[in-house]
Amino acid sequence: MNFTIPRHVETIAHHVRQFVDDVVMPVETELLHSGRDLNEDILQDLRTKAKAAKLWAPTMPKEWGGMGLNIQEIVPVFEVAGRSMLGPLSIHCAAPDEGNMHLLGNWANEEQVERYLVPLAKGETFSAFSMTEPPPGAGSDPRMIQTRAVRDGGDWVINGHKWLTTNGEIADFFIIMAVTDPAAHPYQGCTQFLAPRDSPGINILRDVPVMGTKDFGGHVEILYEDLRLPDSAILGEAGQGFMLAQSRLGPARLTHCMRWTGIAQRALEIATDYAAGREAFGSALTGHQSIQWMLADSEMELKMGRLLIQEAAWLLAQGEQARVETSIAKVQVSEIVNRVLDRCVQICGGSGISRDLPLSSWYEKARSFRIYDGASEVHRMVVARDVIKRYAAGSQS
Repeated sequence: MNFTIPRHVETIAHHVRQFVDDVVMPVETELLHSGRDLNEDILQDLRTKAKAAKLWAPTMPKEWGGMGLNIQEIVPVFEVAGRSMLGPLSIHCAAPDEGNMHLLGNWANEEQVERYLVPLAKGETFSAFSMTEPPPGAGSDPRMIQTRAVRDGGDWVINGHKWLTTNGEIADFFIIMAVTDPAAHPYQGCTQFLAPRDSPGINILRDVPVMGTKDFGGHVEILYEDLRLPDSAILGEAGQGFMLAQSRLGPARLTHCMRWTGIAQRALEIATDYAAGREAFGSALTGHQSIQWMLADSEMELKMGRLLIQEAAWLLAQGEQARVETSIAKVQVSEIVNRVLDRCVQICGGSGISRDLPLSSWYEKARSFRIYDGASEVHRMVVARDVIKRYAAGSQS
């Protein structure tokens, strides 16, 4: 494995960091101190500036205004974009749009590309991936999906209950996971459908309140009631829903890791700067071993997390599925980020829990990272199965 960052990628990452530091962070600070939420006008202003700086859509083709980077090349770019929660949104590499663009890029037909992917890539629309359901529906086990799509003539009629559909408040279209063949194995019985927001039968019930400050686009609860869609709304083919979901969620887990590593790195910088300037018990906090160890542990863990991300990205770039490697990275990086942020809040004391610094808001938001895109326990199960399988194979040889 060669993890050397190509020179052109280093240059892009440098410019993205400058943009985030100089353009995005002042907006972040103003919103933090005023208590206001990000709105679409503010975001579109940031996006206009990003496009003018040619820092737009890292994973999209250059003919659509993107940077044309592959999964391995985006690692350092996504990390520096992630130094602010607004950074990925500003340069168009935030969830769920980034993952949905990846999914559509791989599986949409020519008509769907023009109707859905091109406007999304250009930042003209927003999207949502609607799979998670409230109990007793699908959460960590997507095989429990209750939403059904039933044939009616040449159409499909969808009924079901979804929630925590990110971007649901603003999405122009939804990618809906539904069971189309209840008699088939769950991995062959689901299908993904593309549905414009104004389709009759899409009923947004509410934005589900979550930990921390409100996220741009929300995480909505939806009731699909007799939503009628034609065959042309199917993404890929009928019965391929799980395969498509895996092709989306694997890289998406990794991009979450990249972005959150950027936040954790910036938190470490904030905590180190605070500790260097804060005196207590006769010296700067950086002179106390307890603080030094927290800084050292954070630095070491972030380095380990980056290596796990790079390994998984390298395997994906070689055409491998890298399911175990992305699971390992998701577990370790999500838990590393939480530990780093916890230490940084502790080092900064009262300032750490105040809104004068962004640490407390990041700390609240990071907790969900251990749950979405697969809870840590589920990914540990994936890794354990691989360990047991290899052990069984070895014991029989």
